[in-house]
This record gives sequence, C-alpha cells and structure tokens, in this order.
Amino acid sequence: MLRIAGLQTAGSPGQLQANLDELDRSAAQARAAGAGLLITPEMFVTGYDIGEARVAEFAKLDLVGPVAQIAKRHDIAILVGLPLGTDQGVVNAAVLIDSFGVPLVTHSKTHLFGDLDRSMFMQGLTPVSMVEYSGVKIALLICYDVEFPENVRAAALQGAHLVAVPTAQMEPFRFVADHLIRVRAWENQVYVAYVNHIGHEGSTAYVGGSSICGPGGTVLAHADRNRALIIADIDTEAVARGQKENPYLADLRIELFKGI
Repeated sequence: MLRIAGLQTAGSPGQLQANLDELDRSAAQARAAGAGLLITPEMFVTGYDIGEARVAEFAKLDLVGPVAQIAKRHDIAILVGLPLGTDQGVVNAAVLIDSFGVPLVTHSKTHLFGDLDRSMFMQGLTPVSMVEYSGVKIALLICYDVEFPENVRAAALQGAHLVAVPTAQMEPFRFVADHLIRVRAWENQVYVAYVNHIGHEGSTAYVGGSSICGPGGTVLAHADRNRALIIADIDTEAVARGQKENPYLADLRIELFKGI
C-alpha cells in the first residue's frame, strides 16, 4: 500500500524559486496527509509554455538537485516534471526521486504534441520507464504519452501497478482528463494518476481535471479547475484482483499483432 498525492496548480511560469518554494510547501502538506509520493504537473519546476529560449536556459541548470533536497527534507518521494539537458538536446522529463533524495528513474516524453513540444524538445526513446518503489511498480509517462493505448498496455504487461502521468493538458481537450484516463485504468486494471496544470501560460489555457483512477476505472480522487492536492491509496492487491476478474491482459492474443 502506498499513499500518493497529486499537486494540481498553476505554478509560477518561468519563476524557478517560486515553484521550488511551492513544491516545498506541498511536499510538507502531502507528507502530513500520510503520502509517500508526490506527483507534480508536467514541466512544473520551470513552467511549460514559457518560450523555447527560456526552457533551454533552464535545462542547463541542476534542477534535480533542489528537488532532491526537498524530498529528503520532508521524507517523501517526488515525481517532478522539468526540462533536462542531454548531449543530444533538451528533453521533457519526469524524474522520480526517493525520500532519501536519490533519483531513481527518468522518463523522457516520447510522443511530442504539436509545434509547442516539437520546438523545445527531442523525442524520448523509451516507451515506458519503470521502477519499483515502496513495493509498488510505477510506470512513468508524460501527458500525450498516455493518450496512446499502446504505452499504458506496455506498462501493464510489464507488471505496473501505477501509471504516473505528469501532464500539461490544455483546451480544447478536457475530454481526455474527464474520460480517457478512466478508460486507461479500466482496460489495463492498473491505477492511473494524471496530474495537470490549471490557469494560463503564454497562449495555453489548461483544463485541470487531475485524477487518480483505480483498476476498475473508478475515480478515487479528482480536482476540477482549482488548485488542489488530490490523495489516494495504491493497493497492489487490488491490481491483482482486478486483473483476475477482468482478464484483458490474460486474454490478449498478442501474437496476432507481431510485425504490425
């Protein structure tokens, strides 16, 4: 059993220290509520729609280090969205840092959405990034990644209990937050945590609608368009029961799709 929290917020676009300060406060709040993992929106540390040049400059900094200090200070793991500089270029990343401040796994967004993503980032090459933490197998995706059923199915087939998705979902795609996330949880019998921005950045208007859905497609926690910290418990036994009672994974004739 792992209690998780998702921070839905507008953040402070382009203001690194303000976002770190908000993360510090939110980590304390989540830990006080018994959470062992806090998930932020996509690109939370810097902001998302803040311009290619500013994202590139932020990506040159050590952004993981300050988040690691917050995780260690509050004894809580943090899955944080930020830009990450690599030898090949900048990637849109989600980094899972444990409660000791140790980075465990990094996922680079594989499916870039529209001109905004493509102007700033290189595509990631790993469909699903997985790690086991506190007895829970966690798969990382970012925003548009979860809208491809193949990605979540791959996570489930690799044994994921939780698919954690920092996101920056904007108008006019509120139906993704309202409907598709429940479907992804149901069709794979896994937990899906989808954590979004609210408010505006540049020309982007965010839809909120963050949720944590259970293996049966039930919405366990939800936020509308206001700042919120949503909380739910991840029960690995519920995943096992769900996959036994609703055997999509067992009945999947995957051999039919080889070569496609």
